[in-house]
Amino acid sequence: MAGSQRLKRMADTVQRELSELIRQELKDPRLGGLVTISAVKVSADLGYAEVYVTVMGRELGDEQSEVANKETLAVLNGASGFLRHELGRRIKTRITPRLRFHYDKTNAYGNYMFGLIAEAVKDLPPEDVKKDAE
Repeated sequence: MAGSQRLKRMADTVQRELSELIRQELKDPRLGGLVTISAVKVSADLGYAEVYVTVMGRELGDEQSEVANKETLAVLNGASGFLRHELGRRIKTRITPRLRFHYDKTNAYGNYMFGLIAEAVKDLPPEDVKKDAE
């Protein structure tokens, strides 16, 4: 039980520090947009951290955004050595996990589903008309 709390604390610390590092230290124009870290999962041996990122302002299904998301992941994975080094200086642990970046599609998928629901609901009659018919 204590191990899972330790992993959660480490994941929270990595998420907080990485978001600050990406915002302040990475000045690559290919990042394009606001990169947010939605989740971090740290392995039990603290050797690896799976970092899930989203880029605000991009929708699911758009081919250009898919290419841009892959480019963003390439930039982040390319800078993972630098980010790991800086992270190690900030959190001062014996082991600094290796970073692996993945695109998190949950926000984009949620926006896509919201759009589908809004499209389906707009064809329904208003509530007032339903009550008058009864």
